[in-house]
Amino acid sequence: MKLIRDIKAYQPYNEQEQRDKEEILRRLESGEPLLGRDNLSAHLTASAWVTNPDRDRVLMVYHNLYRSWSWMGGHADGEEDLLAVAIREVKEESGVSQVAPVSEEIYSLEILTVEGHEKRGEYVPSHLHLNLTYLLEADPDQPIRIKPDENSQVGWFGLREGVEASTEPWFRQRIYSKLNEKLKMKKN
Repeated sequence: MKLIRDIKAYQPYNEQEQRDKEEILRRLESGEPLLGRDNLSAHLTASAWVTNPDRDRVLMVYHNLYRSWSWMGGHADGEEDLLAVAIREVKEESGVSQVAPVSEEIYSLEILTVEGHEKRGEYVPSHLHLNLTYLLEADPDQPIRIKPDENSQVGWFGLREGVEASTEPWFRQRIYSKLNEKLKMKKN
């Protein structure tokens, strides 16, 4: 499975990524069904950190469910190509028509906790998102639009301002700050 090979080849940035990589691989290699949402305890997702070409701004959405500014992404829903999932989700959630990977390699990985919630009138139990993040690029002059069933705002932020806009402390400290640190490393 290409997905397993890609995760094995990924070099973790920190201890969080190392531990999460081990757990994601353990689950995938055990044969646990993770590509769909039928597994109520965990499933694969893809997220995108979308920057402008200068890598000093990031595109974010105000996510209705979490009541916070956040990155974009979604469920694999049977698709093994998680980069394609990330690109599709960015287009759907932000309205940008042109978005491209900076690299086809995994940019980050993390296991995310999702609290139980109502979605389209049905209860979704608490579960884990085994998430791969990809670094994508878009022109900030492109038109953007909301996706009313998921978000109520879409906007470009400076890197620090994007982190500060999030109201989710764990994401601010562990995810978005990490993604920006990695961007700075790529510039040097």
